[in-house]
Amino acid sequence: MTAPAIRTVTVPDHDLLQALQPAPEGITLAVWDFKSAPDGADLQDVEMAVLPYMDRGDLTEPLQSAPSLKLVQTQSTGYEGVPQMAGEGVAVCSAAGVHAAATAEMAVGLAIASLRGIDVAVLNQREGVWKPARFKGLADRRVLLLGVGGIGEEIAKRLDAFEVELTRVGSTARSDERGHVHSSDDLVELAARHDVLIIITPLSDSTRGLVGREVLAALPDGALVINVARGPVVDSDALTAEVVSGRLHAAVDVFDPEPIPAGHPLWTAKNAIITPHNGGNTGAFWPRIVRLLRRQLEALAEGREPENLVVRGAWGDGRTDG
Repeated sequence: MTAPAIRTVTVPDHDLLQALQPAPEGITLAVWDFKSAPDGADLQDVEMAVLPYMDRGDLTEPLQSAPSLKLVQTQSTGYEGVPQMAGEGVAVCSAAGVHAAATAEMAVGLAIASLRGIDVAVLNQREGVWKPARFKGLADRRVLLLGVGGIGEEIAKRLDAFEVELTRVGSTARSDERGHVHSSDDLVELAARHDVLIIITPLSDSTRGLVGREVLAALPDGALVINVARGPVVDSDALTAEVVSGRLHAAVDVFDPEPIPAGHPLWTAKNAIITPHNGGNTGAFWPRIVRLLRRQLEALAEGREPENLVVRGAWGDGRTDG
């Protein structure tokens, strides 16, 4: 298949514009923040648009007002809702890989913070209280990892150093270089035998609400639930009920809805740690997203297929992620 010609590319801010200069020969870079007309190019000429990283909102109207748009690039690993906003026939590339190390750090960091009582120590510090205690720790814990993609693999690699008993779950049962991957159909049965559940599966129709009341109820008393995926993968009401009752612990970087509403009982639950969707948002993000975008521009200038095509659009029918 002949690669589509893409010559006019927009980025959402001037910092990215400057970081990507000089553009490869034949590529025109402009700024489009989706709030006003593109700066440096006519809207009718825009063929590729890089979306904002955080709080992008609903961009359906501006994206579908660009008649020549062929490709949308996210700055996030997740891309839920983007194909619908971009419209039929428009390809979508994710930023898979850019956030893997940072999100894996967050998952393991939340596990250590909760299992070693660091959250409790911080509260005691504010009260000027010295109160030694024995906490579970991460070593020897039975960890159930839901999600075996790029970030899941990075989490697994980091857990190797902590001497845990790791069980991995994917969409289907299979084997890889690490060993066996269980099917998500086994999730309830597996939950009953694990101390920690780490969630990093993508959000899709099949994973929405996957960690529901039955899975949470199957976890042993005192188990820890860590969500660094997307909030709707977990039944928020069921998780809140289990945590507020004191039966389960939670460490969540994502939730449904976001932000967590004021007055929500999870805010004051003693056995919960909440971080505000910071998983991939570290100092590693900027250089890694710039490197990815440079590779994308070089590929397009040379007529090659860009990386991380999750909706192929002009590069072929259908999605690449099944």
